Amino acid sequence: MSRPMIAIAIGNTRTRVGIMSGTECLKAQSVRSDDSPAIVDEVRSLWRDYGDGASDPVVVLSSVNHQRASEIARSIDKAGFSSVYLFGPDLPIPIRHTLTESGEKTVGQDRLLCAIGAYRVVSQACIVVDLGTAITVDFVDGEGVFHGGAILPGVGMMFEALHEKTAHLPKLKYEKPESNDLSPAKQTDLAMQLGVNACVHGAIRWLAERYAEFYEGYPQIIVTGGDMGVLEGDELIEAFVPDLQLHGIRAACLMLADADVSDEEL
Repeated sequence: MSRPMIAIAIGNTRTRVGIMSGTECLKAQSVRSDDSPAIVDEVRSLWRDYGDGASDPVVVLSSVNHQRASEIARSIDKAGFSSVYLFGPDLPIPIRHTLTESGEKTVGQDRLLCAIGAYRVVSQACIVVDLGTAITVDFVDGEGVFHGGAILPGVGMMFEALHEKTAHLPKLKYEKPESNDLSPAKQTDLAMQLGVNACVHGAIRWLAERYAEFYEGYPQIIVTGGDMGVLEGDELIEAFVPDLQLHGIRAACLMLADADVSDEEL
């Protein structure tokens, strides 16, 4: 684990491929999750440009779609990379939690790995917000224990629902409202922008207050994900961490490498 490694976070729509060294992400690229050849090309390119010269890097994948992850892993293996590992079939995710039995079976790897990455960053209780296809708002206590959280529609999904489930609302992409304009929106597109923005900011504030009351202390809020810019300028946010899941993959691998193989907590 002292060597650089390739970390791959497979999402519903986009996949991030990054090369990790120590605690740094040297470079990461985004590729469509259904484009296995492009993902393999990124692995080759990143290792050629940032690897340590060895021909066979360690490649570790996490995914919200296990079938797609298996297909991508096979493609990478066929391309000549033999040290390919999947969280789940090959590696456990080393995090303590308070989930129910059903919750443990269904929780997304992305949520657990982002929690590991965030706790490694702040080493204290934190709220982890991931703005992707869906938005997750999870709580990790001061001992690094994952307590679960909330899932709500992502920004793009909100706009898509407004357009597809109504007769006349337009199809839009997110644009940040003017921060110094506090007036109600005067036209339909701006009203939609304001509404989606309010949903994201309002939900996170409400959940943060709820988690703080549960914990009897106010945790730091760490934000990641492709749409994390939506929260830019919000005074509640302590840190924006791009590619938090890739950092979580690296941190989880280091934890597994350091762990006693008999450690029942893993």
